[in-house]
Amino acid sequence: MRSFLLSTLALGIALLPSAIASPFMKRAAGPRMAINADFPDPGFVKGPNGLWYAFGTNGNGKRVQVATSPDFKTWTLLDVEALPTLAGWETEVDHWAPDVIQRNDGKFVLYYSGEAKKMVRHHCVGVAVSEGTDPAGPYIPQPEPFVCRLDQGGSIDPSGFLDKDGNRYVVYKVDGNSIGNGGDCNNGVPPLKPTPIMLQRVAEDAITPVGDAIQILDRDDSDGPLVEAPNLILHGDTYFLFYSTHCFTDPKYDVRYATSKSITGPYRKTGVQLVKTGDYGLTSPGGGTVCGCGDKMLFHGFCEPNKRCTYAADIRIDGDKVSFV
Repeated sequence: MRSFLLSTLALGIALLPSAIASPFMKRAAGPRMAINADFPDPGFVKGPNGLWYAFGTNGNGKRVQVATSPDFKTWTLLDVEALPTLAGWETEVDHWAPDVIQRNDGKFVLYYSGEAKKMVRHHCVGVAVSEGTDPAGPYIPQPEPFVCRLDQGGSIDPSGFLDKDGNRYVVYKVDGNSIGNGGDCNNGVPPLKPTPIMLQRVAEDAITPVGDAIQILDRDDSDGPLVEAPNLILHGDTYFLFYSTHCFTDPKYDVRYATSKSITGPYRKTGVQLVKTGDYGLTSPGGGTVCGCGDKMLFHGFCEPNKRCTYAADIRIDGDKVSFV
């Protein structure tokens, strides 16, 4: 996911007056505007106080943005910097796609993508731990990145997952398109680079890798130049891996999902576009995160040129099918 747009790119965005006029767009059904600000790649967690906390890619003067909601409907963007200090491996720019989980000791763990000093314009996954038990932070980064894979393009879009047996995992994308041959998201000119989604088990501290990461998904021709923004949940006996396809600036950007009966796969792509351009008046919706409870979702979409707002939705999972309520 990228936090900037090329000025020469024409998105052809159809602006929604109601979205611009009010911070909360009311709809009879389906997604609704949650945060009328540039708040891309939202991750979220429920705090011990009952509030929902959302975290967004760098913007509005913050490295990691934070918003809260008492009901998952009305959201408030906080004047809070969740990541006030940086680790030695990362630059000041590009803090993308944050995701937060709560671990067993009550503290919160923030996963994010940061630019690597030793290979600028390429990224590693960083991890930071809250000082206390406030989901808004502040978070203190670990001195070393969680994973880089810079020889394969870098690593981005981390998301934490707690399995039913108590084992913890992190899914992330290997950013192969960052070393592509140009074109669409730098990976539209053959031979196209792989952009695999990886699954890494971690220890109870949610930080320490256990064993080697395994690949559970990759792009194919139906996905355009990439797959990204993985988010894993378990509902019933089925694992759902939500992800986005195509370039984030492309009207083809969307949210899809794959399913598996095992945490390690194989994952079957359903081909279902859970949300795409044109649905509910949205443009380039993607970066979706689904609650482990399986009934709430946040994602972003262009609400103005160069501005990606966050939208909230109630979802329903029936067997291996996902739909909006």
